[in-house]
Amino acid sequence: MAICKQGQFIMYSEIERKIISDLQSWSKDALEYPNENYNNLPACPYAKSAWKNDKVGFLFNYIEGQDLIYSCINDWDDSKDVIILIDFSPMDLDEMDIFLDDLNQDISDGKYNTKDMYLMGFHPDDESNEFLDDSLDMDDEDIPSYAMIFYQRLSKLQEASDSLRVKGYYNLCEDYYNAESLYKRRKSIYRRLKNGNEKS
Repeated sequence: MAICKQGQFIMYSEIERKIISDLQSWSKDALEYPNENYNNLPACPYAKSAWKNDKVGFLFNYIEGQDLIYSCINDWDDSKDVIILIDFSPMDLDEMDIFLDDLNQDISDGKYNTKDMYLMGFHPDDESNEFLDDSLDMDDEDIPSYAMIFYQRLSKLQEASDSLRVKGYYNLCEDYYNAESLYKRRKSIYRRLKNGNEKS
């Protein structure tokens, strides 16, 4: 199991290297090119730069429990823009959704070292996103099934989202996959952060 020290050199196993390679290929093929469903913007306009500048970090969790999930929040050091936790012992889909909603609320309530953090989950049982060339196979027979949790600074994520909204990024997709509801919920948490003048 990797530890959450984002600036530390980590030796990855063969399976871990395969997952990282698959994610990088998926990003390149599905997220980084203009997509008409996002007003001809890439599905993730910042992914290419993050990979190029070594701003994507990885953690791997092989045991049940949430200790690593919690510790990554408290140990965040801003050496990466996003940390992807690969969880080989995931909760079921509904449990994970509730857990992350509650955890984001706890972060906002000041129960961790920073309020400026937001977590998003991707589960192998999630519905396919019809707006993407969804070529990422999270059920590869050669790799144990896994879920992903993305850690990002809430302030950077929301400010980028607001900028994309002005550019029409959400025009077609906001009625799908609860996009509008998710945006409003995250925006509400972000307002609490700004009103509290949180710096960390």
